[in-house]
Amino acid sequence: MAKLAPSILSADFSKLGEEVTRVSNAGADYLHIDVMDGHFVPNISFGAGVMKSLDCYDSAPYDVHLMIEDPDKYIQDFVTEKTEFITVHQEACIHLDRTIDHIKSYGVGAGVSLNPATPVSTLENILSKVDLVLIMSVNPGFGGQSFIEETLTKVKKLVDIREKMSYNWVIEIDGGVNLKNAKTIADAGVDILVAGSAVFGANDVEGCVKEFKAII
Repeated sequence: MAKLAPSILSADFSKLGEEVTRVSNAGADYLHIDVMDGHFVPNISFGAGVMKSLDCYDSAPYDVHLMIEDPDKYIQDFVTEKTEFITVHQEACIHLDRTIDHIKSYGVGAGVSLNPATPVSTLENILSKVDLVLIMSVNPGFGGQSFIEETLTKVKKLVDIREKMSYNWVIEIDGGVNLKNAKTIADAGVDILVAGSAVFGANDVEGCVKEFKAII
């Protein structure tokens, strides 16, 4: 059974605490925290202060996605009691092995993400150490984009590698996920589905979370 991680990038920031409480109470498994610096991706979102402001709310654990340059400088800032995963991009890390070790040193699950054009083969020498692999199914930077179907080929490759090597990391997908394609994505072997505008843009946010959960 796959899990759901609503991305707060698409939430109403004027009432962010209320928004995360709504999706968490409705059954969301994680809160996906998209951090953008305007350099690695062409958009700026928010920093650790905004994320930590949610600590006092009854919410799901944090699934932190750092879409930033030189992430090692900021990893510690995103570690709280609610942080389950911190994911960095293969394309942003010069010394990815060292960065993975840095994340794990805080007792947090370490993830690595691939942009749509980056092949799975670039992770060959790190897959024995990670806890999560995130496949971007849109070009990162903005919400509301359409799902890139070809990324499911990457998912299949990861599923095959995981089975062959008996790895236990989870596969996550982010970008263009909605109620229409959620089952296909989950059936492909994805363990965590990130959905932003599909959840927070729904007329009935709580109902949408429950529908996602029923589908996946």
